[in-house]
Amino acid sequence: MPYVENGTVILIGATTENPFFEVNKALISRSMVVKLEPLSKDDIIKIVKRALTSKDGLGGYNIKISEDKIEKIAEISNGDVRTALNGLEIAVLTTKMNSEGVIELTDEVISQSFNKPKAMFDKTGDSHYDNISAFIKSMRGGDADAAVFYMARALNAGEDPVFLARRIVICSSEDVGMANPNALVVATSAMQAVTMIGMPEARIILAEAAVYVAKSPKSNASYLAINKALEDVASKDTGTIPMHIRNAPAERNERIWIFPRI
Repeated sequence: MPYVENGTVILIGATTENPFFEVNKALISRSMVVKLEPLSKDDIIKIVKRALTSKDGLGGYNIKISEDKIEKIAEISNGDVRTALNGLEIAVLTTKMNSEGVIELTDEVISQSFNKPKAMFDKTGDSHYDNISAFIKSMRGGDADAAVFYMARALNAGEDPVFLARRIVICSSEDVGMANPNALVVATSAMQAVTMIGMPEARIILAEAAVYVAKSPKSNASYLAINKALEDVASKDTGTIPMHIRNAPAERNERIWIFPRI
């Protein structure tokens, strides 16, 4: 640490994790943290065009590609220029020249050269929690389309379907509550069905439950009530239980004293 402070050692690093959680706190306090945002679609289009004409890139090939195909590459890469350039290179190197000596990149060639579009999702990192937060808030806000979308992102990344089912159960009680008590029944049944059936059919059950919870009216009265009651029990003198609602003394085998009147 002293060598970092006096400049003997200059550390330059990059991570896809949240550095404030994953990097040593003493090191973070002595560092400048810069967040790098994903590239925009326009940025990637510029880089792809540059790669197609650069001598250090693919400029030595006679490549024919339309503007809409370049836009497709930028869209598939989802902000990751490495994906764009790697896919473009594979497309060029695996496509035979036509009779005119031209490598023509068609929709089919591009589709075969790229993996399926990547969603920015990490099962254990920040994006995991961001995505599940968006999923829950979409159900809470009544946006069924968004709820299904964020659920699909999670499933696509390999999220445990039972984990998603538990979140739906929690939302059905915490956010829907007494406005539609049947939501808890639907969500619980869905979790049991997901556990029994598994993927890929479980996706249908999850979608049905998520849409039902999202579309249900909302009430957090029970959530607020139990939280307030727990707060009172933990911080106040709550007294004793009134006699008229206690359990019958005889059933507790208590000794009863009877005094005659004087």
